[in-house]
Amino acid sequence: MPEPIDPLLEISASLADIDEAGLRRRRRVVTTPCAPVAGLADRPDPVIAFCSNDYLGLAAEPSLAEAASQGAQRWGVGSGASHLVSGHYAVHDELETRLARFVGMDDALYFSTGYMANIGVMPALVGRGDAIFADKVNHASLVDGALLSRAEFIRYPHCDLAALAARLEASTAPRKLIVTDSVFSMDGDLAPLPELLALAEAHKAWLLVDDAHGFGVLGPQGRGSLAHFGLSSPRLIHMGTLGKAAGVSGAFVAGQRDVIEWLVSKSRSYIFTTGAPPLIAHTLLSALDLIEQGDTRRAHLNTLIARFKAGLRLSRWQLLPSDTPIQPVVIGDNHETLAVSRALDAEGIWVPAIRPPTVPKGAARLRVTLSAAHSFEQVDRLVAALNRLEAAPT
Repeated sequence: MPEPIDPLLEISASLADIDEAGLRRRRRVVTTPCAPVAGLADRPDPVIAFCSNDYLGLAAEPSLAEAASQGAQRWGVGSGASHLVSGHYAVHDELETRLARFVGMDDALYFSTGYMANIGVMPALVGRGDAIFADKVNHASLVDGALLSRAEFIRYPHCDLAALAARLEASTAPRKLIVTDSVFSMDGDLAPLPELLALAEAHKAWLLVDDAHGFGVLGPQGRGSLAHFGLSSPRLIHMGTLGKAAGVSGAFVAGQRDVIEWLVSKSRSYIFTTGAPPLIAHTLLSALDLIEQGDTRRAHLNTLIARFKAGLRLSRWQLLPSDTPIQPVVIGDNHETLAVSRALDAEGIWVPAIRPPTVPKGAARLRVTLSAAHSFEQVDRLVAALNRLEAAPT
């Protein structure tokens, strides 16, 4: 009979192992509102931050802070119960109606987080005996949602349409669900959504699009990746988050009215949790106004993206092809990536080191994220530092 393992000793030893591999995760304490210039508890002077997903610069927008204050005065600070008991307020309902209209769908459902949306939707649509087809670099929440569903989990190489088509053709599952990020969170590239939808139509499959990094940034008036490609179909399910470009918190799932009604009755992460504070929904109504009116912000953001890409002069490292605010600089080695991140920090520039298992082994990278709140001068300073550090390795 094997000796019982002391779980505390095992965890302590495992922490030492991940330290040696350069994989220990540590949080930094931010002491100022989310903005390009950030104060940190571990250093006396501020840094220029290139690490948030606040793509339109709305997280510290004064008009949204005022809307939140008004929402708290009107609705209080808590919902008091789950949505299916007494925690669904008129302002939640108004937000869902507005979101559905904004993305061109019949109806929408507001979730507390994007993670909760994905793990709630997938098990509600498919189960044991069915099949989920997923891009290999999808976000972890899509992976976890697939595993929770107990459907057969079939992954295909990144954006490989031929491989996906072959897997769909070979499957005998009665229900099929294709799931993909729209903008891949660690690579910054766009999924081939028109071709994915064509495959979904041909195989009578659902297509769930996680638009966390596209909503607010892509498409006319920031309506997201489906609008960017001009796509519409009853087989489409659109998930978008509201804590990135929208600057607030939460997520939504939009689709056919019957699909949303089904989720209200079957999505466990929606049913068995306290509803989000109604003041958040109140604030999000104002955030949607700013997104819809945000063409100037998006134009500036796109100019910054082009400026960053044009300025880099890399030979050892690789800037991945991306036209989105996510600009990954692949260095490869975990320790070198950490060293470069620390060297940037010493110069007052905050860019996080992303390492396995978030990205594949040997593909550690700096994940640069740009915001419409950044200035030309701030981006130029980052470009100059990266060019200098690559030429003189730390």
